[in-house]
Amino acid sequence: MTQDRVIDIVGNGLFTVLLSAAPPLLMGLAVGLTVSIFQTVTSIQEQTLAFVPKIVAVLVSLIIFGPFILSNITGFFNNLVTNLPNLVVPY
Repeated sequence: MTQDRVIDIVGNGLFTVLLSAAPPLLMGLAVGLTVSIFQTVTSIQEQTLAFVPKIVAVLVSLIIFGPFILSNITGFFNNLVTNLPNLVVPY
């Protein structure tokens, strides 16, 4: 296996991780920003108020985007396993 092929596999793996992690992270970011703006406007200084909506938003996004995340990860794994005989160089 050449260095270029290893870099390609690692790059595809990192892209798969980023694509799989993006929906829950973006949902948590959006809800956190909204709650933060709400706290600023209403002058509520409760720090624990932001955690519950973020957790709920991440769980809801995992329910909504779960099939996409699972198909993305399994597609990468199936591609890796399918091409495994081509990647291994016999000694």
